[in-house]
Amino acid sequence: GQRQRVAVGRAIVRNPKVFLFDEPLSNLDAKLRVTMRSELAALHNRLQATMIYVTHDQIEAMTLGTKIVVMKDGVIQQIGAPLYLYNNPINKFVAGFIGTPPMNFLTVRVLEKNGAIVCDEGSFEITPTAEQAKKLKDFVGKEVSFGIRPEDLVYTDKPAESNNMQMKITNKEPLGAETHLYLVSNKDQSIIAKTTANAEFRLGDSVNVVPNMEKAKFFAMDEGELNICDMIEKKW
Repeated sequence: GQRQRVAVGRAIVRNPKVFLFDEPLSNLDAKLRVTMRSELAALHNRLQATMIYVTHDQIEAMTLGTKIVVMKDGVIQQIGAPLYLYNNPINKFVAGFIGTPPMNFLTVRVLEKNGAIVCDEGSFEITPTAEQAKKLKDFVGKEVSFGIRPEDLVYTDKPAESNNMQMKITNKEPLGAETHLYLVSNKDQSIIAKTTANAEFRLGDSVNVVPNMEKAKFFAMDEGELNICDMIEKKW
């Protein structure tokens, strides 16, 4: 950590127009990484210089970046402000990279029942919003990837009337203010749910979680794995 500070100081005294950082915090322990991250953010605000920062740590990207360029195999996937990428991922790769814990993905089959579009996981059904259903009509009879973030899953002590996902607890991580539940469906598909519920969770118990469908995403299963329901203009 001290060596990194000295290296940054050596660069500052030259008054450069652009700083290039290549994973500068990767070898630091977790506590020092947080401290250095804060120092770099304060430094950027004070110097008002351009900083290009390369990292595999999406927390660093989200907290330090004013604009993020997400790349895969040397190809740009999406460019935008941190919260824009979080809320509007262009494809499954970007959706899975941004966010901690990462977005959950479940393979579901799009069906039309009594004129309504439903997504069948095999052990439960999910009803998309009206806007999502319009876009999913073209995928009736096909499998798509249903994406939902852990924080957009609501725990209920009783089965919900609709969109109830009943799954079994395989692991839990009590983190004080919240608990991360690792869940598996009867079709062996796994997700993580973030809950602040005070209930006692035991391994092997079945629990009910309900997705916030306004925040849910659907991705095609082809090579591009593009976001199906959100209209995202590609500007690069």
